Amino acid sequence: MEEFRRSYSRLCKESGAEPQEAVLQQLHQLPRGRLDLATQSLTVDTCRALGKLLPRETLCTELVLSDCMLSEEGATLLLRGLCANTVLRFLDLKGNNLRATGAAALGKLLQQNKSIQSLTLEWNNLGTWDDAFATFCGGLAANGTLQQLDLRNNQISHKGAEELALALKGNATLQQLGFLPDLRWNNIGLLGGRALMNCLPSNRTLWRLDLAGNNIPGDVLRAVEQAMGHNQDRLTTFQENHARTHVLSREVQRLREEKSKQFLDLMETIDKQREEMAKSSRASAARIGQLQEALNERHSIINALKAKLQMTEAALALSEQKAQDLGELLATAEREQLSLSQRQAKERRLEQQEAAERESKLLRDLSAANEKNLLLQNQVDELEGKVKCQQEQLFQTRQELTSTSAQLKMRAIQAEERLDMEKRRSRQSLEDSESLRIKEVEHMSRHLEESERAMQERVQRLEAVRLSLEEELSRVKAAALSERGQAEEELIKAKSQARLEEQQRLAHLEEKLRLLVQARDEAQGACLQQKQAVVEAQTRASQLGLQLEGLRRRLEELQQDLSHKDEERVAEVSRVRVELQEQNGRLQAELAAQEALREKAAALERQLKVMASDHREALLDRESENASLREKLRLREAEIARIRDEEAQRASFLQNAVLAYVQGSPVRTLSPPK
Repeated sequence: MEEFRRSYSRLCKESGAEPQEAVLQQLHQLPRGRLDLATQSLTVDTCRALGKLLPRETLCTELVLSDCMLSEEGATLLLRGLCANTVLRFLDLKGNNLRATGAAALGKLLQQNKSIQSLTLEWNNLGTWDDAFATFCGGLAANGTLQQLDLRNNQISHKGAEELALALKGNATLQQLGFLPDLRWNNIGLLGGRALMNCLPSNRTLWRLDLAGNNIPGDVLRAVEQAMGHNQDRLTTFQENHARTHVLSREVQRLREEKSKQFLDLMETIDKQREEMAKSSRASAARIGQLQEALNERHSIINALKAKLQMTEAALALSEQKAQDLGELLATAEREQLSLSQRQAKERRLEQQEAAERESKLLRDLSAANEKNLLLQNQVDELEGKVKCQQEQLFQTRQELTSTSAQLKMRAIQAEERLDMEKRRSRQSLEDSESLRIKEVEHMSRHLEESERAMQERVQRLEAVRLSLEEELSRVKAAALSERGQAEEELIKAKSQARLEEQQRLAHLEEKLRLLVQARDEAQGACLQQKQAVVEAQTRASQLGLQLEGLRRRLEELQQDLSHKDEERVAEVSRVRVELQEQNGRLQAELAAQEALREKAAALERQLKVMASDHREALLDRESENASLREKLRLREAEIARIRDEEAQRASFLQNAVLAYVQGSPVRTLSPPK
């Protein structure tokens, strides 16, 4: 850092500006590999000097420039210098109020730099200009090394979220890395949340996405969390499989090394034995005639060894046949699983058809009820004088609505419990399949160990026989030298052929093991897809069931209302008929007065209708006002919380700036002593 400090001072002096004392002090105190200039007010000249030094800096891996009050020109100079840097891993630009020019410079940085893995851009204004943020997202789409991105409090709108979703969807390298964006406290909204939700199916490695404080509906957030959960499960399974394959490869490598060591030891012992045999052959020229019969016996022993070798080959053929049987069993299991999935698909289709038939039947019943309602509308108009009774019925219906909402909540809780049970069942099935695979691998490993033990025993027997041959061949005559050489060559050929066959069989078994593992992985992937399809079908069926229950309840309520209205109408008609029969004689004499009364009654009925309609409108207005007031209250609370956080951060920033100014000002040195 001392060399960096001197270079900074030299560049500032060359440009005609004085180096900042606070920056020089920070450069002198900083540890190796980290450049922390947080809360330092950097000038344009300082940014220009740092932009010239950073491309050549090879030791700085972390650069912290938070709350530095960078100007647009200074930020552009710094970011332009970082484009050619190849060692920087962490960059913090928090609280610098970066705008359109800064967003474009950041996009260029992400497009050209290939080393930055973490980028913090909290408390800026990158999303205020859509075109500049689109340029930033274009650079993000072209980047292949970034693993963590913090975009909190950047005024990102739904258009900016759509651009960011396109970047996450189109960049294949970001899909392979564990890219962790933080988008809290922006203005993404419903459209932006849906755009980010739609990009998740193509990005299967994104396992965390923070969207709090963005006015996104709860269903969209739950869908995003569900996609994140799937990606986390996929990541854990991938890591487990990778670890298992690594362990298996290390075990295979260890076995190969042990076999190569054994082979080298055997070759060394054979060479030593050849030297000893050459020495003994020179001393055994005098006893050739006596050992001719012993040589014939050794030929018979060699023939017996050949017969034993054929038996071991037959045993190996049996082991290969067992491996083929295991492969056939695995294929039958896959076929059974496929048939089970087809059967489940057929059952789902049948359930969907039954649900569609029920829905059509309910729609027909609803249309018939609507027709009846239209026919009875005229009678309802005559009976609007009973507004109080209808208000009581409205109160009762509200109580019933509350009870039905409670029942719906209980059913939703039961559906969630059923979903948890299904998840536990699926996990249990996965654990069973994993235990079955582990048992198969253990069986194959035991079989390999048994074959290796058999080969070691055979080599030991051959070594014992070779020792006995050496003891007897010490007495062989000169005439048997040629025959003994031929026997040794045949023995070496047999050993080499046995070793080659053993290596070929081992390679074949390893290939079979790899194919079995691959088939198991494919079967697990198919199981996961089928489970996802089953879960989706269950959710659809539950939604259809809820809709059907709602329609049934609505139909029952309409039927009850119609029955009550029919009863009231019949009672009213009978009462009016009795009154008309009693007053028929008197009404003929008072016809003129009755007409005036009728007009008054009509006026009163119109007034009652107007009052009832006004009352309904007032109720609806009050409900809408209550909903709007609740929404405004929620928005105000969120705004107050955000303003409190901003004020707290600004207060801390001002406090830090005042402390830095007080610490760096010369007034402290001129203060009188106490």
